[in-house]
Amino acid sequence: MRSKTKMVHGGITRDEQTGAVSVPIYQVSTYKQDGVGNFRGYEYSRTGNPTRHALETVIADLENGNHGFAFGSGMAAITTIMMLLNADEHVILTDDVYGGSYRLMTKVLNRFNLDHTFVDTSSPERVEQAIKTNTKALYIETPTNPLLKITDIKKMTEIAKKHNLLLIVDNTFATPYWQQPLDLGADIVLHSATKYIGGHSDVVAGLVAVNSDELAERIHFLQNSVGAVLGPQDSWLLMRGIKTLALRMEAIEANTNKIVEFLHAHEKVSSVFYPGMKTHPGHDIAKSQSAGFGGMVSFDVGSGELAEEVLKRVKYFTLAESLGAVESLISLPAKMTHASIPADRRAELGITDGLIRVSVGIEDSEDLIEDLAQALES
Repeated sequence: MRSKTKMVHGGITRDEQTGAVSVPIYQVSTYKQDGVGNFRGYEYSRTGNPTRHALETVIADLENGNHGFAFGSGMAAITTIMMLLNADEHVILTDDVYGGSYRLMTKVLNRFNLDHTFVDTSSPERVEQAIKTNTKALYIETPTNPLLKITDIKKMTEIAKKHNLLLIVDNTFATPYWQQPLDLGADIVLHSATKYIGGHSDVVAGLVAVNSDELAERIHFLQNSVGAVLGPQDSWLLMRGIKTLALRMEAIEANTNKIVEFLHAHEKVSSVFYPGMKTHPGHDIAKSQSAGFGGMVSFDVGSGELAEEVLKRVKYFTLAESLGAVESLISLPAKMTHASIPADRRAELGITDGLIRVSVGIEDSEDLIEDLAQALES
């Protein structure tokens, strides 16, 4: 089954009992048992729910895995996966990581003696150098947020296997339509499904997929124990969103290519970050491991003052947190999504006050370009 068809027909997508072409919303907390311990597949909705289970089969199919898991948010998914590790163990993470992931590692999980090191994972040599005797996992984002750096997943797989590490890939920006990390050797792939997978700014969720029965058993134990599960209504919304994921990603990328061309030529834009540009340092790797480059673009206008002025003047780009929606969104990472990262750390990474991040939507590309043009020229 090809990717576009899989978005519609992957996993459990209908109700076998009634023939309904949409999985029902099972708004239920508990289930009648035919005898003590004799239940019909479900006993309690934290442990399993038919609507959530249907979604979990879909994400497993989309990522070419065998098992899927749905959580109440992307951060709930990341936190649960990190709980596979023990106190005094060590994890290496991409340096240009989402601000929430940075906060989780430095302000929460560090209190439980989970050691971490942030490394530029686009450099395999630096990753190798960061490995310690207690390193147990390698966590990467590719493309990264917000600088769109690319990490070679196959190269990370080689390093992970050599050192017996768990390879975890945040696939939020690329989506399973463009990139399948499990096929490239990753052990775990996760998403903030709030973004492209939901696609309509109406649900908060996290998804995980694996192709190991042993890992799936451990993750399900944690999912049930921690309890940060996705509800049936939101599970249903994600399944609905997935059906148009391929169409949305194709339309978004077509718009993005035109916007990148415009930004690259604009005199007030000092730099553009987008892996689809041939001048991007990770372009060739991105092209080799992904079928597309996505709809996230960051560009620098040189100062925080000008950046904030642009954000005030846009009309079709909505100033908001998040990304991956049908509507175009715009943000200032230094003061929004990455404000939890200390200023000196942001400067070290290159997340300047003048860096603007846009999530391109499905509007008419000419309207979007005209909107950016008037905001920059003003």
